[in-house]
Amino acid sequence: MGKGSGRTGGTAEPLARDGRTDRATEAFVAHRKLLFTVAYEMLGSAADAEDVLQETWLRWAGVALDTVRDERAYLVRIATRQALGRLRTLRRRKESYVGPWLPEPLLTTPDVAEDVELADSVSMAVLLVLETLASTERAVFVLREVFAVDYDEIAEAVDKSPAAVRQIAHRARVHVAARRPRAVVSADETREALAAFQRAAETGEVQGLLDILAPDVVLLGDGGGVVQAVQVPVIGAGRVAELAAGLGRFGTAASLQPAQVNGHPALVFRIDGRIDTVLAARLDGGRITGLYAVRNPEKLSRVERATSLRR
Repeated sequence: MGKGSGRTGGTAEPLARDGRTDRATEAFVAHRKLLFTVAYEMLGSAADAEDVLQETWLRWAGVALDTVRDERAYLVRIATRQALGRLRTLRRRKESYVGPWLPEPLLTTPDVAEDVELADSVSMAVLLVLETLASTERAVFVLREVFAVDYDEIAEAVDKSPAAVRQIAHRARVHVAARRPRAVVSADETREALAAFQRAAETGEVQGLLDILAPDVVLLGDGGGVVQAVQVPVIGAGRVAELAAGLGRFGTAASLQPAQVNGHPALVFRIDGRIDTVLAARLDGGRITGLYAVRNPEKLSRVERATSLRR
């Protein structure tokens, strides 16, 4: 993963040489966006999700396709197993990560926001909740709650009995429900709140920031030890407002622009045209209760081009 696991990569797909390879390639390409989404939701890293896709293709290319009843289910099973193995490795590496770890942000296509359930499942807030689940719990929750995979298929993917999978799914559902944002916030409400935040931050108007920030707002910053970022959560509207008001000191070299990140409105801070920070928000009661500032440059490559996700 490195410090940010933000490298980019592609999935190796061999040239078709016969009818069998044609069929394998066509099936893989048809479900590629779905497989990427599954892996990303399990890992919180686009770079590692791409690696999972490559591993999935290599295994899929060796499968006797005549024995496969459901290509989609089979491919999801392979990707899930690969993601599970990688998830356990990544969690060990995160123990030595410098400062808070945040998911790798994705600039997403407009259709992601239109699928409300999908957008909610890839939001920064929910991905952070998924980080608190055990590896198998996370896989079961993602497959069942987001992708509506049958319990029998999930059981094959995670090497558990269907009865055990049902218990794991229930436990994970309760865990996530207790920690995820309680109220559904519309994109317009989030956009308006971030616009107000942007205006106040650009002018250094602390009172304007205090008006939009909840009293107990929490700011998390991810620099990965590569660039400077807050090492511990910053709590309280006053402290967060002071930090945000400092954005104006960069003058005309800097810009704060709205973007669609992980299916939700967000802000992208650039200095001399280069992406410096991606800022996502969590709202409750019309105020910002959480701010997620990703600064690790190794995690910012997927904000330059839009990613399409699928269920």
